[in-house]
Amino acid sequence: MVKPANPMALTAALRQHFVEAWLNVLPKLVQRIERAAGALTGEITEPMLMRRRRSAYEDIRQHAAVWLGGILDTLAQAGPAGLLTTRMQTLAPDLSLVDHNTIEVEILGSRLALAMMDRASSEFNDLRIRVTSAEQLEELDTHDILRPHVLGRVIINAWLTAGLQLEVWRTLQTQLNHEFALCALETYHDANRWLLERGVSPEIDLRPLVRRTRETGAGELGPPTHYDTGPRAQAEFERSQQPGKGSVPSSTTATGREPGQALMGRLNRLVGRQLPGFAQTPQQTVSPKLDVAIHQAQKSLVRHTENPAASAPLGQADTAPALIEELKLRKQALKKAASNPVERATIEIVALLFQSILTEERIPAVVRVWFARLQMPVLRVAVSEPDFFAAADHPARRLIDRMGASVMGFDATDQQSADSTLEKEIKRVVQVVEAYPDTGRRVFQTVLTEFERFLDHYFKNENEASRKGVSLAQQVEQRETLAIQYTIELRKMLNEVPVQEGVREFLFHVWADVLATVAIKMGLLAEETKLMKRTAADLIWSASAKVSRDERAQVIRRLPGLLKNLREGMQHAGISLDKQEDHIQVLNNSLAVAFTAKSASIPHERLKDLMVQLETLEELLPDAADVEIDESMVLDLSGYESSELEVVAEGGSMPTAAMLAWARELPVGSWLMLDYRDRSEAVQLAWQGMRKQLTLFVSPRGRGILFQQRRLAAFLQAGLLVPAQDESLTTKATRSALEKLDADPSKLLD
Repeated sequence: MVKPANPMALTAALRQHFVEAWLNVLPKLVQRIERAAGALTGEITEPMLMRRRRSAYEDIRQHAAVWLGGILDTLAQAGPAGLLTTRMQTLAPDLSLVDHNTIEVEILGSRLALAMMDRASSEFNDLRIRVTSAEQLEELDTHDILRPHVLGRVIINAWLTAGLQLEVWRTLQTQLNHEFALCALETYHDANRWLLERGVSPEIDLRPLVRRTRETGAGELGPPTHYDTGPRAQAEFERSQQPGKGSVPSSTTATGREPGQALMGRLNRLVGRQLPGFAQTPQQTVSPKLDVAIHQAQKSLVRHTENPAASAPLGQADTAPALIEELKLRKQALKKAASNPVERATIEIVALLFQSILTEERIPAVVRVWFARLQMPVLRVAVSEPDFFAAADHPARRLIDRMGASVMGFDATDQQSADSTLEKEIKRVVQVVEAYPDTGRRVFQTVLTEFERFLDHYFKNENEASRKGVSLAQQVEQRETLAIQYTIELRKMLNEVPVQEGVREFLFHVWADVLATVAIKMGLLAEETKLMKRTAADLIWSASAKVSRDERAQVIRRLPGLLKNLREGMQHAGISLDKQEDHIQVLNNSLAVAFTAKSASIPHERLKDLMVQLETLEELLPDAADVEIDESMVLDLSGYESSELEVVAEGGSMPTAAMLAWARELPVGSWLMLDYRDRSEAVQLAWQGMRKQLTLFVSPRGRGILFQQRRLAAFLQAGLLVPAQDESLTTKATRSALEKLDADPSKLLD
């Protein structure tokens, strides 16, 4: 790395620049959060959540200015060393042992920091290495303002100081994390760019990041690091190390290939041998002649794609040779307009990338034309932003990969195989990119976010194959979440109440599901839902000790109605008649014990409190976002099986942490090959529930296949669910470009 004359002065100035970048973006960021909170109030959902959202919106409107001011004031206090030693605030003003609020604040702050790291990890790690190398430190200070968790603490502290409650944060957590993550990506990228402009080399020494294990020698690589793998490659690596799976070099995935980041490193080294200094090229603008040539090439592409009668549309060329010839002619015209060797080399590499992308047979012809129109905007950003060739998570690359992943499961030989709604959205995305040619990565990041939101909406509401399956999966999630919420609250209510064990287990394992089912079908405030709550109260009272003749007579008088309500509730939950009779028998035994006065009695006042709590149960339920749908609470979802929905309840192998991480990373729209119930077929990921605890895949015929998170990871672990693409479009294109440049490096200098 190039060492500046005064590295400490440089890094101090960098931190000041970083803080100023946040100060500039924060006002608009807070406005976006306020608008997002307002948009939530217009969504139709359960009444309790609607009330929380409206309350949260009013709170954020009232306190947003104070919150913003608190963040700005705290950031402005960061000195030359960029250290902020603020601790997490709590809601309690007095000193005490670590309480629940303190822990909750720490958790929310950590989640915010993780969201920022998920989006900007590559940029942050590059910045961290450059700064620590310049300052000759092993690591950034724990309180360094450059660290995401320090930023998270500043944001949360200001939130609480402004009078906003944790409940409001939890209600808006998805929107808050998303907006701050996007800004983190921009500010970290801007900080790296600032260093590049001042001569700090973009070369990153990866040796400190190589993790060694006891199984590797001192000079060998351990499991893949962040720089050459993501959750998928890490998971595939771990799977490859299992007995019988075979072993692969750790610098490759389980497919035995170099991952995208490693490929880009090799591409930069190859180009650097032909063109020294290519990797160190600072961010620049496109030269005037090349700018004109790119503009003319784009106009020609638009004519080809929007006026098919004039000439064959480029993306729909019948043969690969014709397509390649068109690409070659355009490339030579651009190279003649280039003003320096770096521009010519960039034109060559981008042309090779798109040669691979546009000859990908699995991309439907009606969509391929829009990939073709991205070539010139990508070339423009590649010339002006050298990290396009260094960062696998560059938004231009991610946009191409996301669009490709969403269409590459269709039959490419069918001209209409890509859904028209999806094709129109891809067209819109490309046209937006074309409309803002000078905004660099920003326009790609914007439309990438919009495209991901579109996919969520598309599969829920517009795709005929998935719409019904998504609706069913959402009902499953709502019912299971509510059942777990009821179970948690019932356990709290009955924790110190002497209730017969048979009755207790019935309430937790059967009646909580009944309450959830009726509430979903009829509504939380429906009379039927209230009846099921009263039935629970009647059951608790009836099963407590009955010592007087009057009480026993009252139980006998009320018993037929109680049994009728119990059977109706179980019928609502889809419990078979045989199972109903088994449950009724257990409850009868409990009632018999109550008649012998051997069961404990419940004080009248305590019983009265229980009745009130049951009537207002929804107001006490834990936040749905904090409920985890896993095997510890829900042992079997197979009761939801139907002709339209399959529930995967068995199969796979014990998943590792990396496999669980990979399961959470699978993006909506991606295609995978599923081996299940004696059939192998392509399925598309159409929906993910809260915290991605449930995931729905849909077959081309519209059948839904629902996984819990651990079962999904188990199928990935066992190789029963594998990506339909061995690698992303841009990774495959980079590999193809490398092969051609390895064979003839002189192409770069032509």
